[in-house]
Amino acid sequence: MRNVKIIYARELFSYFSSPMAYIFLVIFSLFNGYFFTNTFFLINQSDMRALFNVVPLIYLFFIPAITMGLIAREKSSGTIEVMSTLPIMDWEFVLGKYLAALTLVIVGLGFSLVHFITLMIAGTNIDYGAVITGYLGLIIVGAFYAAIGTFASGVTENQVVAFIIGVALVLFFFLMNMLLMFMPTWLSGIVQYMSVDYHLSNLSRGVIDSRNLIYFGTMIWLFLMLTVRLLEMRKWR
Repeated sequence: MRNVKIIYARELFSYFSSPMAYIFLVIFSLFNGYFFTNTFFLINQSDMRALFNVVPLIYLFFIPAITMGLIAREKSSGTIEVMSTLPIMDWEFVLGKYLAALTLVIVGLGFSLVHFITLMIAGTNIDYGAVITGYLGLIIVGAFYAAIGTFASGVTENQVVAFIIGVALVLFFFLMNMLLMFMPTWLSGIVQYMSVDYHLSNLSRGVIDSRNLIYFGTMIWLFLMLTVRLLEMRKWR
């Protein structure tokens, strides 16, 4: 795991040594703050549900934006060829990059804890179990979308194209639950199970179901493995 740690630290440093991480964190926090205060002050809804509902929407564009350069940047600059000469396995390279992006997502979520503290100070009745599982759900969904973004970044050397592919794939899984009405009965169960919103809604209600965890774990593994296979394919070209 030493190589994974080195790549992880290198990628995380590249995030915070450029304006990208700070721009992401500021804009992400502003969006979260706007929707939280909207429900807290305007309609007197003193809970975290509005925030938990809007964060997945913000993810749709922010996560592909922070992952689009993970591998595409290395390809365009030619440094990925240098990496291939080093004693680093492809899966170590992908995992280190992926974990760095996931860390940035978790840090962004960490800033939203100020809203949770606000509710505690206000003395409202808080369902702590629902809050914990809600944050767990957001972290898991962020991990899934980061895996998709990592795969999209491995498809091309153009970061803009990687962003577009990432957004398209994330939207596909996000909107799948809304397509149920157009699906035949025999297919609706499969489509529902593949929907991110279906599994996230269970976690947001405070229900931790092994089926939801298996779904997210499998999909994260699938996209990371596809990314590794993409990198392995370049050796045969």
